[in-house]
Amino acid sequence: MARRPHDPPQSGPQRLTELVRSAVPPVHPAGLPFIAAGAAVAVLGRNHPWVRRAGLAAAVANAGFFRHPDRTPPARPGAVVAPADGQVCLIDVAPPPAELGLAADPVPRVSIFLSLLDAHVQRIPVGGEVLAVEHRPGRFHSADLPAASADNERTSVLIRTPGGHQVAVVQIAGLIARRIVCDLHVGDTVGLGQTYGLIRFGSRLDTYLPADSEVLIEPGQRALAGETVLARLS
Repeated sequence: MARRPHDPPQSGPQRLTELVRSAVPPVHPAGLPFIAAGAAVAVLGRNHPWVRRAGLAAAVANAGFFRHPDRTPPARPGAVVAPADGQVCLIDVAPPPAELGLAADPVPRVSIFLSLLDAHVQRIPVGGEVLAVEHRPGRFHSADLPAASADNERTSVLIRTPGGHQVAVVQIAGLIARRIVCDLHVGDTVGLGQTYGLIRFGSRLDTYLPADSEVLIEPGQRALAGETVLARLS
């Protein structure tokens, strides 16, 4: 945060704290137990160098995996933003998940694959009202395979925008990911780019758009959750 002209001078520790806060992103609360476990191993094994190093490495790796960077959603009308960091692995048309109770007509779908190095918090692609939240058990294929959308364990969320558009976003577990966290409930009002969950560890996010949407991204592009515009609603 920038200092204002009339702010009192900062001490050395204050400047250091502000620098760390600006350089190191915050961590999602779901990651704190994993970071604490690694740190505990490092402390308990302080007399054994390899144990201490392993504990510190685990703590640092989990801090990176569960990082929760600040994002600024675009102000463009009708924008649908990426729900996850990662690479766009597929753009096609497909019926939305059956458990959402929507028509089986194919609609535009944008799939984002998250590697272990990506931030794994998920964000709301459009603002509006949550109409449905449905979890479906399934398999754990590698999340970058096309079959993952249909076969893997998933949690599907349907959102209706103030303009009446319906957008579905689906958290899909992967080969390593075994835990989907979704904090939404039916009736919730959500904002564009708001954090709503995460998947541990490595996963995929599918976004199903209205049929007349204009897709603005290409396969292979990198996306930033809450900032990259995937499509524009009519």
